[in-house]
Amino acid sequence: MNARAHREGRDGREGQDGRDGRKGGKDGRTGLRSVAGQVFALEALIALLVIAAAVFVIFHQAQRDTERDARIRSLAVAEAFAHAPGVDDALTSPDPTAALQKRAEATRLATGVDFVAVLSPAGVRYTDSKPELIGRVATGDLTRATVDGESFTELFRGAPNDAVRAVVPVVDEQGRTVGMVSSGIEVQSITDAVQDRLPLLVGAAGGALALAVGGAGLVSRRLRRQTHGLGPAEMTRMKEHHEAVLHAVREGVLIVGPDHRLLLANDEARRLLGLTAEAERRHVSELGLDPHTVELLTSGRAATDEVHRAGDRLLAVSVRPTLTAGAESGSVMTMRDTTELAAVTGRAAVARGRLQLLYEAGVRIGTTLEVVRTAEELAEVAVPRFADFATVELLEPVLRGEEPPQDAATTTEMRRTALNGLRPDQPLQPVGETIRFDVSSTPMATALAAGHAVAQAELASAEGWRAQDPEGAAQALAYGMHSLLTVPLLARGVLLGMANFWRADTPESFGEEDLSFAEELAARAAVAIDNARRFTREHAMAVTLQRSLLPRALPDQSAVDVAYRYLPAKAGVGGDWFDVIPLPGARVALVVGDVVGHGLHAAATMGRLRTAVHNFSTLDVPPDELLGHLDELTGRIDHRESEGPDVEGRRRDEGITGATCLYAIYDPASGRCAVASAGHPGPALVGPDGRVEFPELSPGLPLGLGLGDVPFETTELRLPEGSKLVLFTDGLLEDRGRDLDTGLALLGSTLARPDRTPEQTCADVLATLLSPSPRDDIALLVARTRLLDRERIAEWEVVRDPSAVSPVRNAAAAKLTEWGLDGLAFTAELILSELITNAVRYGADPVRVRLLHDRTLICEVSDGSSTSPHLRHATTTDEGGRGLYLVAQYAERWGTRYARRGKTIWAELRADDSDAEPMAAAVPDLDALEDLAW
Repeated sequence: MNARAHREGRDGREGQDGRDGRKGGKDGRTGLRSVAGQVFALEALIALLVIAAAVFVIFHQAQRDTERDARIRSLAVAEAFAHAPGVDDALTSPDPTAALQKRAEATRLATGVDFVAVLSPAGVRYTDSKPELIGRVATGDLTRATVDGESFTELFRGAPNDAVRAVVPVVDEQGRTVGMVSSGIEVQSITDAVQDRLPLLVGAAGGALALAVGGAGLVSRRLRRQTHGLGPAEMTRMKEHHEAVLHAVREGVLIVGPDHRLLLANDEARRLLGLTAEAERRHVSELGLDPHTVELLTSGRAATDEVHRAGDRLLAVSVRPTLTAGAESGSVMTMRDTTELAAVTGRAAVARGRLQLLYEAGVRIGTTLEVVRTAEELAEVAVPRFADFATVELLEPVLRGEEPPQDAATTTEMRRTALNGLRPDQPLQPVGETIRFDVSSTPMATALAAGHAVAQAELASAEGWRAQDPEGAAQALAYGMHSLLTVPLLARGVLLGMANFWRADTPESFGEEDLSFAEELAARAAVAIDNARRFTREHAMAVTLQRSLLPRALPDQSAVDVAYRYLPAKAGVGGDWFDVIPLPGARVALVVGDVVGHGLHAAATMGRLRTAVHNFSTLDVPPDELLGHLDELTGRIDHRESEGPDVEGRRRDEGITGATCLYAIYDPASGRCAVASAGHPGPALVGPDGRVEFPELSPGLPLGLGLGDVPFETTELRLPEGSKLVLFTDGLLEDRGRDLDTGLALLGSTLARPDRTPEQTCADVLATLLSPSPRDDIALLVARTRLLDRERIAEWEVVRDPSAVSPVRNAAAAKLTEWGLDGLAFTAELILSELITNAVRYGADPVRVRLLHDRTLICEVSDGSSTSPHLRHATTTDEGGRGLYLVAQYAERWGTRYARRGKTIWAELRADDSDAEPMAAAVPDLDALEDLAW
């Protein structure tokens, strides 16, 4: 048929069908034969049935609910009345009716039940809402209450009325059933209550039906507008139009029947698949399609944008069943040509993958400030998404944290620092070996000389690389290594090392498009390696400075056995420190402190504070006063260093605000320990029996913050011999995985083990609390206390009378003879004479003398005056003033110690001094010395 005949035939059909369609449309708009009318009727019928069923269900549910409520109310009323006070007594009274009738009627009216009846055990009514029933026997089975003693509810049917009633036994104090209480609601009342709801229910149902019919009318009206009342002829014409559109679209469409035979293929599908007009009604396996496409069409499964081949084309295929359910459903397959799009998408995917890898490199490389670990992270990022194997070689100075040489580009050897690959059995040189580039034509040497990445697509043709190490090259080629990309690691224009990327399992060789990516990856890694190198150098310098400022050896003293540990943080040395300082009187000061921050500045600040503590310790003041002096000094330093421009920067970079300190003085003669804290955690006290305590201290403010406004406080502790005083910094307790309270609990459980030396205690504490990578410094000091033997202590109280000096002096000489220190007798008598005479003449009561025989002989004279003596040199015409000068000449050292009230002047003599009287010939008689003035 030619085009003109086709148009005429089509026009003729359209005219006839148009007239028929309009007529059918008019009929459809006014009758139930239209789709809209049928939909309206069906929806209205369904709504009517649903609403009727709902009314029925709700009515019966309301009846059941009302009956259940009647049971609950009846039982509650009966229970309440049966257990009401006096009911059991009334039942055993001569006239229960007179006692209970009014109460029962009042209860019925108050609770809204229809009856409340009190029955005898035999069922005789004592009370009832209907007086004529009193005295009659209640009908029904009441044995559950009278025999079993059980309360129950039931639907009772019988005289006088059907009712929901509850029966509760009344039990007296002896446990006997003396009666029953029955209450209930009549069935007629329940029915009336339900029927009262029926008008509302019917009204709601009517409203719901009206809404449903109205909704169906709206849906039918909308459907009528959308279909325009189309008749069959018009629907036929619409189908023809659809077929025309189907063949005009630029997307292939195949319709396959349930028997997997082709029903329809549009023009685009025939073009893409190479089908002929005779292909329809043939099985899909006979169409010459790709096997994967045939499998998809015959499997019956749905698919969306699956890529299938059709000759040299790539088709995006989607399949949907023609029916939503059923095994007899056919399928519709749509397809579009995506050959060019796939090529563009592939390139975009590669670029997107490279960008993602660069992003991951920025996140994963440089997570630590360790040179070796940073190099390993570079190798881990590159494998397997960019290379099959990756190696990183660094210059030796870089590994040590030193500055790389300026002429590093001319170097011929590096140290292999990292290696990562898909397989462990690789032929490359292992980590730690020296890698040389003696042959200038190797890809590595070429990249170093050029300063940019170099790709060797075919390793087999790289003559320089093979000449560098013939045996290693042969093994690599035999292993499958076929391509290499090498790139120098440059930071700030200085060479740090190089990275080599190898391919063995990946068939594609490195090309020009890989060079820029490799250089970007290497640049990011080089910055991280350089940061790690600089940190390594600074960390090493800080550790050196820190260790040089900490005690190298503990001083000799007899008060405590001491062990210590100091561990710098992995992230950088901080300002933690400790110290053991011998004090006069065989005492010892134990110190631990912490400076906020890390690095060289924190270490230097620690040294300044430690020196200040040593200097203030020579004043021999209580711990709170020493911390006060230290706090004042810290405040002055911070104020002085913050003057001038950039005040905040100088305080941040050079100030020492934020330091904490714990200072303790232990006296082995008395066993007392005085402790004060400036914002530092208190010590742990371990008794000889292993009991652990954390004494409560006044924490005070950190140094530099109090400025004297908030005084420090001293806490006195009494330590039995063999106790351990454990001082520590907060880095021991706090870590990423635990807080301070958890750390204290772990420390307490670790210390609670008696019979361990301080060294063993330090080792156990670190083994329990130390994390693999501590984020803060750790200083730990364990001191086991001793007590001075009471036989090596002598004390006297002196009356303030010059005549009392000689007896004390003679008693001291006798005590020295007892101790075997006869060689020190003259010197000790001389010193005691001067000190006691001065206290008697110029001091205040009480005056006491004490001798301590420790590593040295310690002579102490105390009085209640705070007047301090001064050393002066008397002239030849002076009558006095030589006494303290003689003390200074004969004593190893001497000084003054102030207490809360009064002072103590002390002098130390070496106990092993065999030449203790060098000036004896020039000294007058000891009794005459007592008359000399100071």
